[in-house]
Amino acid sequence: DSMNNKRSSKKLTSDAARILNDKKASKIQRSLAGGVLSQRNPNKQTGATMEDVASKVLKSEKYSDQTKSLAASLLSQSNKER
Repeated sequence: DSMNNKRSSKKLTSDAARILNDKKASKIQRSLAGGVLSQRNPNKQTGATMEDVASKVLKSEKYSDQTKSLAASLLSQSNKER
């Protein structure tokens, strides 16, 4: 079974909700935050496109620790076979 049943933590989902409401948050932060919030449901998992975005964020020096934390959470909840 390739389904990954990990869920976003309460703290991370709280941070993600705050980011989505922050008009100063970058497009990438908002995108990652939306993904984290959608994964409160254990039946949801990260799609291949978002996995690619999250991977690039983690490899880059230009993103904040908070943005990288969102990206890491999404990757930890990706399809186990990808």
